[in-house]
Amino acid sequence: MENGPNPVIRTVTMLILLAVIFAVHIIGIVLLLVATIDNAWWMTQNVSTDVWFRWVQQGGVWNHTDLPSGTSYPQEYLQAVQACSVLACIFSILGVFVFVAQLFTLEKGQRFTISGVFQFIACLCIMVAASIYTDRFHLNENGWYGHSFILAWISFGLTFISSIIYFVLRKKTA
Repeated sequence: MENGPNPVIRTVTMLILLAVIFAVHIIGIVLLLVATIDNAWWMTQNVSTDVWFRWVQQGGVWNHTDLPSGTSYPQEYLQAVQACSVLACIFSILGVFVFVAQLFTLEKGQRFTISGVFQFIACLCIMVAASIYTDRFHLNENGWYGHSFILAWISFGLTFISSIIYFVLRKKTA
């Protein structure tokens, strides 16, 4: 009688789990980068806005302009959104490097804690950025949130899920 699953099956299962976690982490990084860089946080028929610039369509040509200033675009909130978006990308990228390094350097039970912390910080950063953007910008404008804004919220979910998986996986490997 065997006392548990075959060690080969456990090893293959763990490798598949690690590959899935790595893939979710990479997808989260890509979505964070697209959300931070691409020009579609707020859209209208003639305007496309991100956290860095605004593009205005005039005569069929998209012209690059600065973001408006004043009460409709408070600079301190804009800088907070920009900083949090960039920090989310940095922490998530650091998290994937730490994840790979931890696989080969730390003992079981300690492996995924630091990666989980980096992902959780990235999760909080992008949540703060998207929340501030939702609360402070385009309140009295006609338009819609663009795909970059939506990707920011999706990447929030992915980074949150991957951080939880890292913490759970740490307990499973202890």
